Amino acid sequence: MSKEKKFLTCDGNQAAAHISYMFTEVAAIYPITPSSTMAEYVDEWAAAGRKNIFGETVMVQEMQSEGGAAGAVHGSLQAGALTTTFTASQGLLLMIPNMYKIAGEFLPCVFHVSARTLASHALCIFGDHQDVMSTRQTGFAMLCEGSVQEVMDLSGVAHLSTIKSRVPFVNFFDGFRTSHEIQKIEALENDDLAPLVDQEALAEFRQRALNPDAPVTRGTAENSDVFFQHREACNNYYDAVPAIVEDYMNKISEITGRKYGLFDYYGAPDADRVIIAMGSVTEAIRETIDYLTAQGEKVGLVAVHLYRPFSAKHFLAAVPATAKRIAVLDRTKEPGANGEPLYLDVKDCFYGVENAPVIVGGRYGLGSKDTTPAQIISVYENLALPMPKNNFTVGIQDDVTFLSLPMKEEIAVGGDGMYQAKFFGLGADGTVGANKNSVKIIGDNTNKYCQAYFAYDSKKSGGFTCSHLRFGDDPIRSTYLVTTPNFVACHVQAYLNMYDVTRGLQKNGTFLLNTIWEGEELAKNLPNKVKKYFADNNINVYYINATKIAQEIGLGNRTNTILQSAFFRITEVIPVDLAVEQMKKFIVKSYGKKGEDVVNKNYQAVDRGSEYSKLAVDPAWSNLPVEDKAVDNAPAFINDIVRPINAQDGDLLPVSTFKDIADGTWENGTSKYEKRGVSAFVPKWDVENCIQCNKCSLVCPHAAIRPFLMNADELAASPYTAETSLKAIGKGLEGLQFVQAVDVLDCLGCGNCVDVCPGKKGVKALEMKPLDGELAEQAKWDFCYNEVKTKQALVDTKANVKNSQFATPLFEFSGACSGCGETPYVKLISQLFGDRQIVANATGCSSIYSASVPSTPYTTNEKGQGPAWANSLFEDFCEFGLGMTFAYDKMRARLTALVEEAAKCDCCGEEAKALYQAWLENKEDGAKSRELADQIKELVENCENPLCKQIKELSGYLVKRSQWIIGGDGASYDIGFGGLDHVLASGKNVNILVIDTEVYSNTGGQASKATPLGAIAKFAASGKRVRKKDLGLIASTYGYVYAAQVAMGADNAQTLKAIREAEAYDGPSIIIAYAPCINHGLKAGMGKAQAEEAKAVECGYWHLWRYNPENEKEGKNPFTLDSKEPNWDNFVPFLKGEVRYASVMKQYPEEAEELFNAAKENAQWRYNNYRRLAQQQWGVAPEEK
Repeated sequence: MSKEKKFLTCDGNQAAAHISYMFTEVAAIYPITPSSTMAEYVDEWAAAGRKNIFGETVMVQEMQSEGGAAGAVHGSLQAGALTTTFTASQGLLLMIPNMYKIAGEFLPCVFHVSARTLASHALCIFGDHQDVMSTRQTGFAMLCEGSVQEVMDLSGVAHLSTIKSRVPFVNFFDGFRTSHEIQKIEALENDDLAPLVDQEALAEFRQRALNPDAPVTRGTAENSDVFFQHREACNNYYDAVPAIVEDYMNKISEITGRKYGLFDYYGAPDADRVIIAMGSVTEAIRETIDYLTAQGEKVGLVAVHLYRPFSAKHFLAAVPATAKRIAVLDRTKEPGANGEPLYLDVKDCFYGVENAPVIVGGRYGLGSKDTTPAQIISVYENLALPMPKNNFTVGIQDDVTFLSLPMKEEIAVGGDGMYQAKFFGLGADGTVGANKNSVKIIGDNTNKYCQAYFAYDSKKSGGFTCSHLRFGDDPIRSTYLVTTPNFVACHVQAYLNMYDVTRGLQKNGTFLLNTIWEGEELAKNLPNKVKKYFADNNINVYYINATKIAQEIGLGNRTNTILQSAFFRITEVIPVDLAVEQMKKFIVKSYGKKGEDVVNKNYQAVDRGSEYSKLAVDPAWSNLPVEDKAVDNAPAFINDIVRPINAQDGDLLPVSTFKDIADGTWENGTSKYEKRGVSAFVPKWDVENCIQCNKCSLVCPHAAIRPFLMNADELAASPYTAETSLKAIGKGLEGLQFVQAVDVLDCLGCGNCVDVCPGKKGVKALEMKPLDGELAEQAKWDFCYNEVKTKQALVDTKANVKNSQFATPLFEFSGACSGCGETPYVKLISQLFGDRQIVANATGCSSIYSASVPSTPYTTNEKGQGPAWANSLFEDFCEFGLGMTFAYDKMRARLTALVEEAAKCDCCGEEAKALYQAWLENKEDGAKSRELADQIKELVENCENPLCKQIKELSGYLVKRSQWIIGGDGASYDIGFGGLDHVLASGKNVNILVIDTEVYSNTGGQASKATPLGAIAKFAASGKRVRKKDLGLIASTYGYVYAAQVAMGADNAQTLKAIREAEAYDGPSIIIAYAPCINHGLKAGMGKAQAEEAKAVECGYWHLWRYNPENEKEGKNPFTLDSKEPNWDNFVPFLKGEVRYASVMKQYPEEAEELFNAAKENAQWRYNNYRRLAQQQWGVAPEEK
């Protein structure tokens, strides 16, 4: 008999974490998208004192890598604790060696996996089954869920079954589509599942734990005489698993009233066409089956739950006897195989069966590609053909190998009474968070079922987001994006011209726009295409200036609460009074940690959400001509590939688009074509108050403000005059005019440039102004960017900060957050060494903003030279960069031998010999090798001399390369530390830049060994309890490694000097750069990121120093402390200015003071240690005692 229902509005990750917490005693974890939140929930619940079924809190331990987490799981299991981990993708692959051990030793545990794509030609953070399919050979049982409700119901089956069977389980569901989809579901509690535990099996597990009172030996080495027989002894354990799982599924069904089997059939009892699939697609297939069977079609589905061990008996029993045609859908690709895994398993089941059905296989949904009812219908139609296509693909157009099924027009199959809404937002504007709250408000306060899913691009905050919400009276099975909304909200005015925001909006639907325009001005500025759609479809149009309201309240760019309030007021999906009450309740939940002031400001935002107006739609708009897309002279790669992807039309690109770049190669410099114009405010330059210091350009995270030097001809042709420009100041700049140009369409409006501007007599030369009034400035930027030649050769760009900014940035307009503390360092390095730079980049924030298709910010100079960039993995970035150096050294040694020979040869004359000799003498000098390389290339271009021909083949190695290895603190302090240490120890001439945000920025702010004592981070929910690792000092102990710690906002010159010295040093170098991050929760906002760096150094939180082995050769102390004596009184106030510390006071007031004082003492201890190092009497032998 089913129990009384208790509903919970949550996503798949929360459902899995909720169940796993019950059965877990120890959780060994490591962050990875999209699984991290499962571990974060467990950590938060443990910190809050939640009890598992044993009446205890879970012990949560973050490890340094997924391999380390798997090792810890293995050890914990051997010692007798029920242990769990959560992972995905590359992380799961790193666990495979231990998975073999855990399975071989029959240790009961569950790995919860939100299944995700594996990096191949490119990294993809989104979902498919490539990762879990790579573990099917390990000996783990594999249980799959297709919906959030199934995750809640069946995750417990995995835990219960592993205890009883001793076979470990991978419990998996689709990353993002299920892990991040919010649904209103029925929840299970401790009391439901605790009675189902096999206590005898659990007791036996405890008894098998390693114990010196009853010692045994495990993990032995066996020889060829017995290994084979011993391995086969496991068979009975696996044979027993299907029955155990089935039994527990039946018990769950008794509790919930929902029937589950190892394989679930859905559809017509006499179906002749059947799809076999697993994961979230099964929900969409069920919807489609209802649609087709209502029309008399005989179709069905077998949804796979227990994938390993694969029970042929249970599978064949689930397939209707009437099935004549079967299509097996796999969400993975195994190049070179005869078919994908599930397809091969199904074929094997029918091998030798009389009158077996025709079986074909296909691939779908890689990288979270949407799989819709129209695509499912196409699969069924393929099965109806005389000869169904095998090895097919769905959802794409394959015009190269012609494997794709026909694309069909989308249909609505969700049922009547479903309300659908779409919200277009900007990353970090709070739209996604507000919609998560909205769906929970509706789910928790009405009888309606609800669903929410959030689509992102790969940019950091400031990127494109689209929230997809559905509400209805029946359970929602639409596991695909909303395509026919009743309501659309566009929270970013610029999107009107960038994306088709009205696509699919139903007749008589509602549209809400956040805009600075009103009434007639709005009507005038709306694109004709949008106005025509409004008129043709009788759309109700509302508008509100949430940007202005947020500024007035003091919320900055956080328009989310205002627009959320407007949504509830306009749609009245629930009574407005109830909506207001619940929004304010969720405000306390969401922002309570940030203080009463933030809560009150959001209360105001709720109240002011009523300040919207309705736009009168003129029926005459139906006759408006639709504007043609603007045409420019952009390369075909931009027009044919980049722009469609940027316009959210990448799904429409066929396979042939990528035929010639199948290896993942992407052109540099595509980011400059985006011109999104998404910032509400941009800087305006005041020529009268500028002192030409170029600090604004230095700190700009996106290279959107730059100094340009114009000669007389350029000035005459420009939009500038002598009055609107300045006479350039500086040696070598005589006769030139100086301007500071602003790219208002690429600026993200952080305001750091304004903040650092010294101006004249206290009056700044920059001021933030509304974008709308500054659009005319774009013409000035465009002229400078496209027509003004670089003058960087006139100055020594490495001499000082001002000069450095006359060098063209070869890293521009990245996808980094507004105010990012990381990218100014990356940009500066590109300015100094970009023309000969090669970069090995760790996976993480820096890889995502450096190379997210279609945006590539690394670009080229006027000669086509620029940084060559590549990413391997998270854990191997240093070895990856070292491998590049190995190849360079090897090829350059060959080139050097050829040039040495050519320098002695008389074949090409004395001038050539002299040129070759000059190169040999200067080949380790970057600038000179560049100059000589150009001359040698010209010499060998048409030379028939065999030596010259060989030199020409290797001419790419003539220039001394500047090898940079870039990663964050997660990569450098944790998962990649072993490799980093080995690369430093190698003595090779490489430069490592560690961008230290003190958390795992890319996966959402988890703690790393760079996280200081006292900081709250994910996996350190109550504040970190151990001090930060001193990576730079560790590196300096080698004695032959250049090491430095810098903070640009604290000391521009010291940062420049450290980068210059590191690159010049003939050996390994490491620079650790402090970078404020959005995850820190700066109360002053990210527009104060540079100021935060200055405060960090001033109060002693961060210290500036350099360790240069070259000094030791001169008998000098290699260690230089560049920080001044800190003002320690400002240390704790500094901590309180960041939410990651301030929230400790809110949540754990009794411990906060102790933690803060410990953090201060640690900083003082570290500073005193640096001071001792700086005061060493270098070169003087210690006195004998």
